[in-house]
Amino acid sequence: MSIRNIAIIAHVDHGKTTLVDHMLRQAGTFRENQQVAERVMDSNPLERERGITILAKNLSVNWKGTKINIVDTPGHSDFGGEVERILRMVDGVVLLVDAAEGPMPQTRFVTRKALELGLQTIVVVNKIDRGDADPHRVHDEVLELFMELEAEDFQLDCPFLYAVGREGVAMKKSGDKRVDLTPLFDTVVETIPAPNVRQGPFQMLVSTIDYSPYLGRLAIGRIERGTATVGAPIVTLLHDSDHANPARAKITKLFYFQGLDRTECESAEAGDIVAIAGLPEVEIGSTICDVDNPEPLAGIAVEEPTVSVDFMVNNSPFAGKEGKYVTSRQIRERLMKELESNVALRVEDTDSPDTLTVSGRGELHLGILMETMRREGYEFAVSRPRVILRQGENGREEPYEEVTI
Repeated sequence: MSIRNIAIIAHVDHGKTTLVDHMLRQAGTFRENQQVAERVMDSNPLERERGITILAKNLSVNWKGTKINIVDTPGHSDFGGEVERILRMVDGVVLLVDAAEGPMPQTRFVTRKALELGLQTIVVVNKIDRGDADPHRVHDEVLELFMELEAEDFQLDCPFLYAVGREGVAMKKSGDKRVDLTPLFDTVVETIPAPNVRQGPFQMLVSTIDYSPYLGRLAIGRIERGTATVGAPIVTLLHDSDHANPARAKITKLFYFQGLDRTECESAEAGDIVAIAGLPEVEIGSTICDVDNPEPLAGIAVEEPTVSVDFMVNNSPFAGKEGKYVTSRQIRERLMKELESNVALRVEDTDSPDTLTVSGRGELHLGILMETMRREGYEFAVSRPRVILRQGENGREEPYEEVTI
């Protein structure tokens, strides 16, 4: 089966998740009478409450004999760690912009990452039904953004589509008849290149880590070379190790993505995005490869943290009244576990045994972590956020980027 791997990127509240809902429905992922919640991709409770995408997620649809693997990406630069690692799995991006607001700062951040990786782009100007919509102006603004970001000629010559996401329609011209998303699906198949499959033994870069209570850690990524087979012996090359004695294991379970679900299979070919079980020591950025050919792939580069706070044991008069996990050991263990999947986070010890310094991409990045831990029953205190400075070209200390505290 032919494969296309794409990521959908957009600014917060530009209609990305609603558009993905309709893509799933029109591709036949759900039964006609099946009840499906709105914004089905925002499965995390915090995502539903805030109306934003926080975690990157995988799904797939089949369209006229082509399997389209879709990665839903966060739209805020604070979650850049999510964006940077999943873009390594795809060969193209669908850039969604609002027909009135145009490209926004977060759009610029994620688009820059996609263009730097040489990914083919499709632009979808969404919400053209808005009263203040100006799709022609937005078209020009997107091209200006591409030129500012030094896009290649083939990226500048990308197709533009026009859509009303909440109605599930897309058109090649803004004045075309509104029917369905067929123009979008057809453009993806025609424009996004098939995965560049290399010949040789099995090799895969781990872009995401998931967890199953029955299978343990699941390594998710695109197979770069060869075939993954259940029961096959493999080695895991950690991105920060010397690779002299790689960890040996075997593939106990193998899954591909079908709709929103993971479906078990016996083997998968290069180019497909899969989840592999049986690798207890695997990390994001690790290379999984054939036991006789331990060749590491280039790791995943992530932007440096911009803000830090101190996590401390709660010593206020109300300590111990709400949380189940209150000791420094429990807080430390939870933060270290977060490092396994949150690649943009940094955790450092301090002179005090009851205090850890946690650094992230921004206030929202750290705020989501705090709220998640609070809901899990952790009780702790935090310091005032601090901007992280670096040595500038003129010798003065300066922020990594503009940060509002």
